[in-house]
Amino acid sequence: MLTASKIQDRTVQCNGKEYLFFSGTSYLAMNSSPEFLNYLVEGMKSYGTNYSSSRNSNFRLKVYEEAEEHIAAHTGAEAALTVSSGYMAGQLTVRALEEKGEFIFAPNTHPALWIKPTDFFYADFEDWTTILPDKIKESTSKEIFIITNSLDPLLAKQYHFDWIASLTVERKITIIIDDSHGFGITGLNGSGIYSQVKKSANIRLIVVSSFGKAMGIPGGIILSDAKTIELLKKSPYFNTSSPIAPAYLFAYLKSDELYQQRRKLLSDNIHHFRSLIEYTRLFQYFENYPVFYTSQNNLYPFLMDRGILISSFAYPLPEDDLITRVVINSNHLLEDIDFLANCIIEYKKQYQ
Repeated sequence: MLTASKIQDRTVQCNGKEYLFFSGTSYLAMNSSPEFLNYLVEGMKSYGTNYSSSRNSNFRLKVYEEAEEHIAAHTGAEAALTVSSGYMAGQLTVRALEEKGEFIFAPNTHPALWIKPTDFFYADFEDWTTILPDKIKESTSKEIFIITNSLDPLLAKQYHFDWIASLTVERKITIIIDDSHGFGITGLNGSGIYSQVKKSANIRLIVVSSFGKAMGIPGGIILSDAKTIELLKKSPYFNTSSPIAPAYLFAYLKSDELYQQRRKLLSDNIHHFRSLIEYTRLFQYFENYPVFYTSQNNLYPFLMDRGILISSFAYPLPEDDLITRVVINSNHLLEDIDFLANCIIEYKKQYQ
């Protein structure tokens, strides 16, 4: 087991040794951005290190509403809600709605949206979408809830949502999408999946997401229409939970230009890495996304021996198969990526 004593997004110190770090989910490397840290310190001087009161108390901090209005405008949603984590965003949403209709889960749905463990199953997403219209027609429930991820961050597969057009217009349908691994880096200016989903009048869209991956904010968000957001605000899951530390939202509101710069750096790094390893055919990936999946689990120890740490662990359960991936972030230097690519090419020559 590796134990890290220091991490700076492009490097990590484990067991007394420094490695180039091509793992994690800090895609924009906000965790170690000096500019972001300065904004965060500025926010802490105004709000302290934490705020543990209920958002529904008789005392309110306006930074929450300001941040939520900014998120809604950025994503194209009518309204937004911030909560303490991406997991809370998912659980708050499904628990508030679970008794209102039938839930249909897509394959490989993130645990944040599970109601019970048996809601999870492995299958091909595209195959599942072909049988979904008939499954909805067979349901006797007045309202249907479809639960899915926006993409597959483990196998680096992009999902498409044109299948929504084939769903019946005679039933009230709510589509709940977990966009934790897309928000901040996919969509127009990192706005994620919300504005990309085309829906008819009978369909309500709710997008939940971690705020802590690309965006570097320890919290979660929920996007939907204003009526649905107001409904969720009345849930005991929201009323009794602590919110995001306000200093982070202060920093978020200051960081529009910084996020834009970081997305450009990430895009450049992705394209540089892809240009170097594309011919090896060792990886599965899609356009402008920083995760590169490989079935070559032996690549992990091979790179470890050369001072590179990539992602390789069983998920979502400890007994599941290993998922091995290279993850690019905004902090990586071109020479880091060149060295990684050269090692991968060396692996290819030796074992392929």
